[in-house]
Amino acid sequence: MNFTRSENQIALHNESGELLAEITFPYIDNNTVDINHTFVDPSLRGQGIAGKLMNELTDELGRRELKAVPTCSYAVGWFEKHPEYSHLLK
Repeated sequence: MNFTRSENQIALHNESGELLAEITFPYIDNNTVDINHTFVDPSLRGQGIAGKLMNELTDELGRRELKAVPTCSYAVGWFEKHPEYSHLLK
């Protein structure tokens, strides 16, 4: 699975370039992002794609030395289930 990364988005597109899944995380300040949106196309639901997006995001946060404030309900629940990543939260 090849996710594309931009400054404030990690996404998955099909061969036609259509968006299939994404997580967005705009900056709140220079060192903090708001995890504000997670989307998975209905055709991919139940395959763990949202969790894979979160894993990609935690790697990105660590690499860029950023902290996060999750406001998306999926991200909030994911961090509650994965306390080993709490060091990435502000």
